Amino acid sequence: MLSISHRGQIMPSSPIRKLVPFAEAARRKGTRVFHLNIGQPDIETPRLMLDAVRHSDFKVLEYSHSAGNESYRRKLVEYYASVGIEIAHTDIIITTGGSEAILFGFMSCLDAGDEVIIPEPFYANYNGFAVAADITVVPVTSYIDSGFALPRMRDIEAKISARTKAVMICNPNNPTGYLYSREELETLKEIALKHNLYIFADEAYREFSYSGKHFSAMQLRDVDSNVVLMDTISKRYSACGARIGAFISRNRNLVDTAMKFAQARLSPPSFGQIAGEAALDLPADYFDATKMEYTSRRDLLVNRLNGMPGVICPNPGGAFYAMAKLPIEDCDHFCQWLLESFSYNNQTVMLAPGSGFYGTPGLGRQEVRIAYVLNTASLNVAMDCLEKALLEYPFRKE
Repeated sequence: MLSISHRGQIMPSSPIRKLVPFAEAARRKGTRVFHLNIGQPDIETPRLMLDAVRHSDFKVLEYSHSAGNESYRRKLVEYYASVGIEIAHTDIIITTGGSEAILFGFMSCLDAGDEVIIPEPFYANYNGFAVAADITVVPVTSYIDSGFALPRMRDIEAKISARTKAVMICNPNNPTGYLYSREELETLKEIALKHNLYIFADEAYREFSYSGKHFSAMQLRDVDSNVVLMDTISKRYSACGARIGAFISRNRNLVDTAMKFAQARLSPPSFGQIAGEAALDLPADYFDATKMEYTSRRDLLVNRLNGMPGVICPNPGGAFYAMAKLPIEDCDHFCQWLLESFSYNNQTVMLAPGSGFYGTPGLGRQEVRIAYVLNTASLNVAMDCLEKALLEYPFRKE
């Protein structure tokens, strides 16, 4: 009998998508499902981007440069300068989504068996990228009581071993929405310099910072060789399907190394690059309305959640996610029960179980991640469903 690779066997299923069959079954029964489980915004993709693709005029859809179209990379230099990040176009490799940027970072900076320290809860797919790269994610726990702030320096340093090569943050954070401060980034810089580590910064949600100004790891001084920025247009412009991201570093040797992986996959998507380059012509105030909309959604969601008996939800400083602690014992069971056994006015809600965002076994079992990617009217109805469900759930924890 043919065998499956060990890598394939240990590759984790997505905790965000694993309940999809139950949601599909609920819809077949006629139940409306409010999808708060996944970060797919309902904000319209800018017409400027779509029109750039529609009106493309070429006779051959060619490979681009492996680093991405130079015209796009040069315009990105201007974009990054506008948010306080000074780089050259040669510091940028356009990638197939932020996912490939993370993979390039893992494979260029770490050898098989090496370790990357990540505050938990963290974006669940980091686990999958780590398995693909044959490295190990070492979690260091952040806590809901502190709003999921960066763990203390001594707690991070306690996780460092001879195999540790990097620390990683997502800022603002997915799944918690926590916005890391400049002081917290300076703490990571101190750790990186002291222990000779890379700093991986996933900044997919940079534009959606509500409780303060976003401070990028690329703005840290005297640490250019250590910092790697992983970025994407997916959430910024509500263009998840474009699959365009960026791997960025001022470390010339590292960029040259990542380019070898970029050459092996030939080139990033051409239509996505056209859309991404067009997005850079959007007016400077483009994000104002979007940011205002997400802020109102956040405020509604947090107020509704904290108004439910036994529910705790910190106020997220950015992104469009919140982690909430519910009066339950098993979030995986509860999230499946919502789809299989519950409806209110023939409606239910789909959430992401919190356990899938932790690397430490047993943590997150009372938590769920909620993506506030629906309009406020839909969010209100979804919260009605959740409030009713928590009252009816047979295994509620008092």
